[in-house]
Amino acid sequence: MFLTISTSGTAASPATDLGFLLHKHPGNAQSFTTSYGVAHVFYPEADAERCTAALLLEVDAVALVRRGKGKGRGGAPDAALAQYVNDRPYAASSLLAVAIGNVFSSAMRGVCKARPEAPAQPRPLRVEVPALPARGGPGLVRQLFEPLGWTVTAEPVALDTGFPEWGDSRYVGLVLESEALTLSEALRHLYVLLPVLDDAKHYWVSSEEVDKLLRAGEGWLPGHPEQKLITSRYLSRRWSLTRQAMERLELVRLAEADDSEVEEIDNAVEEETETEAEEKPTPLAVRRREAIIEALRRSGASRVLDLGCGQGQLVQALLKDPAFTEIVGVDVSMRALTIASRRLKLDRMGERQAARVKLFQGSLAYTDRRLKGYDAAVLSEVIEHLDPPRLPALEYAVFGAARPRTVLVTTPNVEYNVRWETLPAGHTRHGDHRFEWTRAQFRAWAHRVAELHGYEVGFTAVGPDDPEVGPPTQMAVFHTGTATVVAKEAKAA
Repeated sequence: MFLTISTSGTAASPATDLGFLLHKHPGNAQSFTTSYGVAHVFYPEADAERCTAALLLEVDAVALVRRGKGKGRGGAPDAALAQYVNDRPYAASSLLAVAIGNVFSSAMRGVCKARPEAPAQPRPLRVEVPALPARGGPGLVRQLFEPLGWTVTAEPVALDTGFPEWGDSRYVGLVLESEALTLSEALRHLYVLLPVLDDAKHYWVSSEEVDKLLRAGEGWLPGHPEQKLITSRYLSRRWSLTRQAMERLELVRLAEADDSEVEEIDNAVEEETETEAEEKPTPLAVRRREAIIEALRRSGASRVLDLGCGQGQLVQALLKDPAFTEIVGVDVSMRALTIASRRLKLDRMGERQAARVKLFQGSLAYTDRRLKGYDAAVLSEVIEHLDPPRLPALEYAVFGAARPRTVLVTTPNVEYNVRWETLPAGHTRHGDHRFEWTRAQFRAWAHRVAELHGYEVGFTAVGPDDPEVGPPTQMAVFHTGTATVVAKEAKAA
């Protein structure tokens, strides 16, 4: 199988700089041994005006069969001859993608010690692949490459030029041209999309492939219109891996929309808790859940949202009460949702019980039509994790757009912090808390939100109510419409 990458240049910026970027000298022909044959890199032309690097992969069909061990492409036990006579040596596939990753690894990463500034500079590029399997035809080739900034020519290859009535094969001759991409971007596009178009992998696809896909897809895959197809095909249509990749891509999208790092929004679970099967709740956490569940029962809610559900403790407690017929846990952190799923044993839950619970990823800073139509929503120890300028966005998303009949909000009472002997003065209870309010500050916020969005609000103490500093946790109970009874009971509490 064969691939060429060409570029043009001038005397001031010679095309032979391609050799620096690929870390392969234009004056030499080099060979690299792979698990499936030998990859050769050479330059059919190399001068200041034009330079072309060629990658020729000679596939050892016998080695491919032995590596396959009777499975997958090149190893089907019911097609013995096809193991040795097939398109693998000629048509671009995952074999060529692996060769690109091995031979041009530094170029893919955008590393060039000799010319540190060069990898980030776009340059005129022309990529040619004479024989590319394209399951989906030339139309799919264009759908995959054109959104990335390529001008695409995908000419179908006839089954037999002597018999045109036989029609076209599934192969195309591909030419990609661009003036605005870097070499690193071009190589990463090819690394992912060649096996996607072939719709096959020559090796076993494991969870490591998710990391490879996200590394190669950084900067372009999260926003690609064919993201789902690319992800599914690249991961050999393995549902569990595809779901994992899509969830991580959604987290990247949310981080980009929020102009922040993924780590900043995927921080609901501390690193050391990842391996813990269960988190031992403190007595205050137990009391908080009990207070929330009691308030939900008084409101008559049956369909409940747990917004910022974290590791799923409240969802687990709600499932024990059949009065709650639908419970939805929402969190921006996929790590937290994974732990919640494990805690709830969703994979082993009975069909009737599983129908009552859903977990999905979402950011409370954005409106989400999936949150509409519920009886109640719970924001338990959530608001203090947001920067104050982001609170209005959450307020509108929950109270303005989703608009459940009842909303419960709990948050720490900063006045009570003096009662925690192990908490240094001036410190918040959790490293990620952006603020902690006094009782007066919390009530002022709650009254403003209620007035703005047409709710009434009452307040309840959670935990021991200290006569000097109040309770450790404070809860506001918002209601509208038929939930008016909640406010009366909350005010009386």
